[in-house]
Amino acid sequence: MINIKAGFIGPDSFSPRQLPLRGLERPQGGDVHLWLLDLGQLSNPLSSSASADSSELSVIQQRATRRFYLRLLLGAYLGVPGKDVHIMRRVKGRPELDSSLSRGELNFSVARSGNCYLIGINSGATIGVDLESAVRRPGKPMALARRYFSQTEIAALSKIDDGDLNRAFMHTWACKEAVVKASGMGIANQLCRFSVDVNPDKPPRVLDMQDDDPVAWRLAIAAPASNAIAAIAVRQKEVRLLGFELKK
Repeated sequence: MINIKAGFIGPDSFSPRQLPLRGLERPQGGDVHLWLLDLGQLSNPLSSSASADSSELSVIQQRATRRFYLRLLLGAYLGVPGKDVHIMRRVKGRPELDSSLSRGELNFSVARSGNCYLIGINSGATIGVDLESAVRRPGKPMALARRYFSQTEIAALSKIDDGDLNRAFMHTWACKEAVVKASGMGIANQLCRFSVDVNPDKPPRVLDMQDDDPVAWRLAIAAPASNAIAAIAVRQKEVRLLGFELKK
């Protein structure tokens, strides 16, 4: 477990957990449970084959597979079968549990990159997670920053050496996506309404917000795999990350 002040957990911090899952203890206080699923390694619930190859599934089948494991995992926390877990979508698309199951006490957010599927779960506070490829190279990071980011972030990124710019851009993008998901405000025209620290070598933090108190928000960074970077945003006073990797 790691406190937000450390700001990072790596692949070795994700403890393996085997199926079937039963009786998972809910996150307490500032805890955030991060679950990593490699959908290329887990069994495919839509196939009679013992192994899964998500690249062979249609887009609809891939979505159904992700939803199957999400409901399975949430059911283990709620003490009900996955088939009884009902997920709704709020305005602007943020998913949440049916209030009759969790009474608003269990929140989650999901993200994916390739076969990697990340599920963040906490209690009480809103949460958002984003997952990006660590090797992704945006063609024109400063042009994208000027289109989507705040003036504070644009100014900070413009001072970064070209060799470090892609990494700083992806760090900033992941943090901002996580905040947008947690706030439920939707991505359209919202990324420029708040600022995060663009330096990937410093503990991540929200610097300013137009519609909320930045002090109320906490950010964390995780590398669930060697080729992936994740950002976690929660609206609470502290965050402690606990990572798990689901195995078949």
